[in-house]
Amino acid sequence: MSRVIPILSAQQAKTGSLTDIADRPRLSALPPLSVYVHVPWCVRKCPYCDFNSHEQPTVLPEARYLDALQADLEQALPDIWGRQVHTVFIGGGTPSLLSAAGVERLMALLRSHLNLWPDAEVTLEANPGTAEAERFMAYAASGVNRISLGIQSFADDKLQALGRVHDAAQARAAIVMAQRAVPRVNLDLMFALPGQTLAQCEQDAREALSFGTEHLSMYQLTFEPNTVFAKYPPAVPDDELAFDMQELIVALAQDSGLERYEVSAFSKTGARARHNMNYWEFGDYLGIGPGAHGKISFHDRIERQARQRSPDSWMQSALARNGSHVSERRQLATSELAFEFMLNALRLKQGVGASLYTERCGVPLASMNKALLLATKRGLLLENPMRLQATELGWRFLNELQALFL
Repeated sequence: MSRVIPILSAQQAKTGSLTDIADRPRLSALPPLSVYVHVPWCVRKCPYCDFNSHEQPTVLPEARYLDALQADLEQALPDIWGRQVHTVFIGGGTPSLLSAAGVERLMALLRSHLNLWPDAEVTLEANPGTAEAERFMAYAASGVNRISLGIQSFADDKLQALGRVHDAAQARAAIVMAQRAVPRVNLDLMFALPGQTLAQCEQDAREALSFGTEHLSMYQLTFEPNTVFAKYPPAVPDDELAFDMQELIVALAQDSGLERYEVSAFSKTGARARHNMNYWEFGDYLGIGPGAHGKISFHDRIERQARQRSPDSWMQSALARNGSHVSERRQLATSELAFEFMLNALRLKQGVGASLYTERCGVPLASMNKALLLATKRGLLLENPMRLQATELGWRFLNELQALFL
């Protein structure tokens, strides 16, 4: 098959960079828009977690948090005015620490301030603890239609090693309650846990799939900087055993009718996480709440935004309504767009249509021609002018493939 990936013009190649026409993005249409809401508190901080989560105070400042969330959203409206919102993700932290009334107020706030799509996917992350699970029906009545459960394992000793506050019995009960409450349930599972054997990993995967699971996310335990596990690392399976565990989970999920559509995600037909798909397809998302990140496109630029990380500082600043709760607002340089786009798109098993790059980034595909040719030559990217898709080799060595676009 001949290579027909577009080549830079002589004028563009003359200085080794794009000409003025691509120095700034020119988006003819704005991408789909999602909203991410961050709830920063947990019952207890897990030793492997590097998210912006904080142990809950004795009394959760729910009312003040929701007041600040409203102030944050209202100050963000000029950036997204008139745009429809296709998905909402309430993450954390542990959003299921919010009371039923709190989630109802949150959903009312979103509906009153945003142009929510009639069939918008609204996901809430939840802890399988009994107290939180009892609220699932009330969450559903408020408009939540997808629950993502952080199961991680069905073995009590592994849950204890991970610092989780639930046990296996609570995990099983929470799955049943979630499936009764909402149409879609995601299960999160971890592997390569401290002391875990291949047989124990298989038992976890089989049990997760036994519930008729429509969506499964799997994550290898890693030691992230500034976590307890990074400072005091437990003994975990070596890379070879961890790879065997991953391959086993992939095989079991596929045998259960789940397609691996993204590096860490499996789903049955029609059950993909639409919110995450928008991330991977380089859509836009407004992030509100402490530490929340966002990506907002305009017709002539693409911005990355971030909120203050400290819950108390963010609440105080958001309520002051002077914009200080936004800690970062940075315009992406044209030179950054190829990596930003491919970092997400190549996570998808089927990749994306080649035209999506220009559509979402506002610059010609030719702007990353050199990296495309190199990736194709190394056998990491398919020689398909219509798609940007990793080969099997490229997907296995995804970090190396993505790095070519830096």
